[in-house]
Amino acid sequence: MALKMADYRTPLFNDWCPGCGNFGILTAVQMVLVDMQLEPSKVAIFSGIGCHAKMPHWVKAYGIHTMHGRPLPFAIGAKLANPDIEVLAFGGDGDGLGIGAGHFVNTGRRNIDMTYLIHDNGVYGLTKGQASPTLKLGLQTKALPKPNINEGINPIALALASGYTFIARGYAFDVAHLKEMIKRAITHRGLALVVVQQPCPTYNNINTKDWYGGEDRIDPATGKPVPRVYKLEDTGYDGVVRKPEEAFPKTVAALTKAQEWGDRIPMGLFYQNELVSTYQERLSQRIADYLQNPPAKQVISDAQGRSLTSIDRMLDELKVT
Repeated sequence: MALKMADYRTPLFNDWCPGCGNFGILTAVQMVLVDMQLEPSKVAIFSGIGCHAKMPHWVKAYGIHTMHGRPLPFAIGAKLANPDIEVLAFGGDGDGLGIGAGHFVNTGRRNIDMTYLIHDNGVYGLTKGQASPTLKLGLQTKALPKPNINEGINPIALALASGYTFIARGYAFDVAHLKEMIKRAITHRGLALVVVQQPCPTYNNINTKDWYGGEDRIDPATGKPVPRVYKLEDTGYDGVVRKPEEAFPKTVAALTKAQEWGDRIPMGLFYQNELVSTYQERLSQRIADYLQNPPAKQVISDAQGRSLTSIDRMLDELKVT
């Protein structure tokens, strides 16, 4: 029997603020799971701390609500233990690019075959609207007594520098397009990042739904708003690396596009490179039967609970001398 949206929903009450972009992200994720017909028992969802962190509560799959800034190391451990499960990690712009920035960078170095989604609204919504690492210098949202004194991090540029092999951006109020970005991220062979721009209707009174939609700038010829968001694919942009020599110029092109913000904000695929080996492939070169016999599939004790296995061999293989 085909799986339906209801098969990925839980009965728990959803307490996000009305109008929050998280609703669009949740819907897009559930739509992807339906499209791909992924069994809930084959999906593991990890989150940190923040408004985004309730994702595991409302998606029917394995859900792990971890510590602030730490969903990536937990997700990495699960994927390495069981390469057959689909791992999705979720972070907020504060969770993933503030306290979790070190994990963000070092996860990029490994190119583990999993997907990371960052909910980016420019503020710490859960703790009453402080400036997050992505809020631009000089902006003053409603909860800030003075304009933001720090420069904002560019997550697309940071991901390019860190080694992510799939980098895309979506918009929470364009669920159909966001769904396609997430689906492409999951099917990508390697580490995938999807940054999702989302309004925070409670604390970010600058980057609102109307602001993204261009309601503050009307085209005099048509009388209609001029949206700030646009799709990269509509411009002929192509970020897919098909030959090794394309990697550098397409990285530069993606970095250039990543600088666009304000009047025009690109959505879509910035960069994809499947020519880079995954961490699982690198492990298999050291441990020949790793994919066939990963830790999660090993019988570790007998009926009496006595250990039948040892991780000494794996530790020896990974030891740095």
